[in-house]
Amino acid sequence: MITLTDKAAGKVQTLQQQEGKTGYALRLKVVGGGCSGYSYSMDFEEQAAPGDSVFEDKGVKIFVDPKSLPMIDNTQVDWADGMTGAGFTLQNPNAKGSCGCGHSFSV
Repeated sequence: MITLTDKAAGKVQTLQQQEGKTGYALRLKVVGGGCSGYSYSMDFEEQAAPGDSVFEDKGVKIFVDPKSLPMIDNTQVDWADGMTGAGFTLQNPNAKGSCGCGHSFSV
């Protein structure tokens, strides 16, 4: 299961409106790269792909492909807005380590 904080859900919905993608789902994916081995990718997609897990939290639909799910299952997506910048943060209980910048992780 993937969940969103209230702030993250609000930001996703704002971005959907700004990008003309209201009603689209949030695609959350793990991709190779980053200094710790893996990084997160987020985008909007209209339809789930075959084999996707589909979640819904706080009015936001979320698609996760079958290869990414074991690495991010039970992750919570948050939105942080601070003096050093703003962006989505993921609280991933499956990550064994992460890089100093927090943008990549290892499992």
